[in-house]
Amino acid sequence: MYSWIWRHLPGNVWVRGFISLVLALAVVYVLFQYVFPWAEPLLPFGDVTVDGASAPAGAAR
Repeated sequence: MYSWIWRHLPGNVWVRGFISLVLALAVVYVLFQYVFPWAEPLLPFGDVTVDGASAPAGAAR
């Protein structure tokens, strides 16, 4: 896949490298701005099953 993208980019090696960097930064931006905020409520990271309410009062931590 990456070789296909590399072959289809215009320019010499330096131009291709710069375009590749810009494309990678654009993908990271889209992920952090749109995809991750959309997916965050769907993930179970807020479902905490361990709490300190059942620990005895004098228990050492």
